Amino acid sequence: MDFNVKKLACDAGVFFTRAVQFTEEKLGQAEKTELDPHLENLITRADCTKNWTEKILRQTEVLLQPNPSARIEEFIYDKLEKKLPSRTTNAELLGQYMLDAANEFGSGTPYGSTLITVGEYQKRLGTAEREFLQTSATTFLTPLRNFLEGDWRTISKERRILENRRLDLDICKTRLKKAKQAEVKAAAAPDFQETRPRNYVLSASASALNHQRCLQDFAEAQATYYAQCHHYMHELQRELSRCANSVSVPHQSAACPNPVSAAFPSGPSSPGTIVPTSLSNKPKTLAMEQTQLPITGTRKAKVLYDYDAHDSSELSLLADELITVYTVPGMDPDWLVGERGNEKGKVPVTYLELLS
Repeated sequence: MDFNVKKLACDAGVFFTRAVQFTEEKLGQAEKTELDPHLENLITRADCTKNWTEKILRQTEVLLQPNPSARIEEFIYDKLEKKLPSRTTNAELLGQYMLDAANEFGSGTPYGSTLITVGEYQKRLGTAEREFLQTSATTFLTPLRNFLEGDWRTISKERRILENRRLDLDICKTRLKKAKQAEVKAAAAPDFQETRPRNYVLSASASALNHQRCLQDFAEAQATYYAQCHHYMHELQRELSRCANSVSVPHQSAACPNPVSAAFPSGPSSPGTIVPTSLSNKPKTLAMEQTQLPITGTRKAKVLYDYDAHDSSELSLLADELITVYTVPGMDPDWLVGERGNEKGKVPVTYLELLS
């Protein structure tokens, strides 16, 4: 390989003189040409954009993937330009475990059928989460990385060119001052204002607009993800409420069992066994109160759980509130008519504690 020794020596000499000029400026032994205030402001804004972009990028990566090992794996695959294998989310894994457990207990058993219902919705939540992660990585993280690895490198390169030309200008001024020929050689000095890189200003402004669009895409992806989660959880609540309403007293429906009684058969409790009060007392209390409720007449009742009305004929309930209830001839025994002020509608018996 041939080396141009003359060019190498020239480059080394330029580098040395620039280093000397830079050092003298830092020590206050040489004058420094001040940049245009507008350009100084652009440089400050560019540094601020770069620093905050790095912080937002890192924290978004932590938000989307809390596992450090998984983030390292994604980084390696990205650098190798290979497609990362699809990773199962925690919600999908939980849903699959519930479905597998339902097969073990028996899909026809009360506990097994409830596991299947909840497991299916957990898998839907996991799928929505995976789609949100993929959308965020494509529309938000990738543009930020492209800015840091592309636009910012171009900006840094132009800043180095600008700084080198400024140093060359100050070196020239210093030589002219020492030689006392400033007026003669001033025309030959490089025009600092004309050497200002124009792409630097354009890149900084365009990057801010691009980041703003990417941020909007990220917010839309989050809104879609949480809307899906809200929709799935609302459907799951309706499914479970429908099951709870179909429970016959004192015998429970096969579609919606008590998970504790399904997992632990009924019988005398062994010493030291702790049975949750809400699960052990609720069926008995409801059965006794329902048999004692008169066909006509009103009674007070305490609401045990929140309940959202499914249509205009039902009355929404809030836990711990007191309402007035009564029955009408021919009405489903699992429902009562509830009144709260001027509001009236059907309410499920299983959500109430009837008071004497």
